Parts: sequence; C-alpha cells; structure tokens
Amino acid sequence: MTPNDPAGKRTSGNPATQAQLNLTVKQQREQQKQQKLAEYQRQLAKRRRTKATWWIVGTTAAIVVIGLVAASYFLTPRPVSIARGDGDGAGISGVQTFEHTANHVEGVVDYEQTPPAGGDHNAVWLNCGVYSQPVPNENAVHALEHGAIWITYDPARVDAAGIDALRAELPRDYTVLSPYEDMDTPIAVSAWNAQLKVDSPDDERIGEFIKAYWRNTNGPEPGAACTGALDAPGKQ
Repeated sequence: MTPNDPAGKRTSGNPATQAQLNLTVKQQREQQKQQKLAEYQRQLAKRRRTKATWWIVGTTAAIVVIGLVAASYFLTPRPVSIARGDGDGAGISGVQTFEHTANHVEGVVDYEQTPPAGGDHNAVWLNCGVYSQPVPNENAVHALEHGAIWITYDPARVDAAGIDALRAELPRDYTVLSPYEDMDTPIAVSAWNAQLKVDSPDDERIGEFIKAYWRNTNGPEPGAACTGALDAPGKQ
C-alpha cells in the first residue's frame, strides 16, 4: 500500500515512481497557473475591448451632438438686425396711414382695419414673437403702441415656405408674426397708424416697411416693453 504525504501529495516507495509523481504534480500546478494566467489575460482583454467600445460610442455620440448643434446654428435663420425706423413710409408704394385713439379698454374692440393698425386696446400687451395661432387683436394693438411690427398672413393662402420667408424678415425683437383668417389679402404688415398689404412673402416692400416703422417713435408709447405680459396660445 502506498503511503500518503501529510501535505496531500501522492507518494510512492519506489524512487522512480515517486519522481514521476512529483513531475506530474508539478505539471498540474504549472498547468493550473497557466490556466489562471490565461483567464486573467482574457478578462483583461475583455475589459480593454469594453473600454474601447464605450470610448468609440461616446466619441461618436459627441460628434453627432456637435454636428446637430452646428447644423441648428447655421441652418436656423438669424434674426435680422436693423436700426430704429423713422416712422415715414410715404415713399413705399401701397402704404396706408391712419389716425387712431389709444385708450385702454375692456372687451372686444371693433377696429377700422383688418387686421387692426392701431386704436383703443386692452391694457395688457401681447408679448412679441412668432405664433402659430391667431392672437387677440386688442393685445396685439397694444404691442403696436410700443413700437412693434405685426405681420399677419392668411393660413389658407400662405404655405410653410412662405411663413419661413416672413420669419426671415423679422428683426431680433419687437415683431409679432401670426396667422389671421378672413383678410382681404394674403399678407399684411402693420405698425401703429400704418399698414401695407401684399400678395407674396417675397415682396421687397415688406422689408422696406419694417425698416421704416420698426420701433419708430411716432406711436403713443415708443420704447415700452414687448415682453413680460401676455403669451397667447401658439407662442413658439
């Protein structure tokens, strides 16, 4: 019977057999060591691949985000920057001028023009900006009193490309763009006591009117705010 080593190794009384056993145990230990080393290297390679994958994904995502931001910046029409108008559009063909009172009233007002170009109005002004829905006359007229330009269009006769063309004409502030149903013309550009009606958003007179009347000092309250009051439905 072959005795056992107290340490758990197999032993033999035959020196040659014992040498073979010792070699076998050594080989097993080396094999286990190599297996552990190989497993460690596999795990290390896996972590490296995972790290590289996430780095590629993160870099790609960052490039996409930067590209979208850049595209948004360069493709979005920039607000037009112009000087304050002098309030004289007499040289612009088709401009009509009026005389209106400027009282603060409640309720619906029956205006002389459609859309209105001045008159009594609500005590709360409309915040300037672009609207996708019709805005209240009484609040929009108050914005005109502060020097704003109000561009209105018939949604049945002006398509999306035409609306974009009108937006491209807008100065950086003190302008209102909104749809207006039942007008007798596709587009109207209004200021306090002045109005121009045109058939096409490409009409050069739109820009001429804006330059003449934007923030001009002929209105009752020039320079008053065009923000901080009423956001009508459809504000963009």
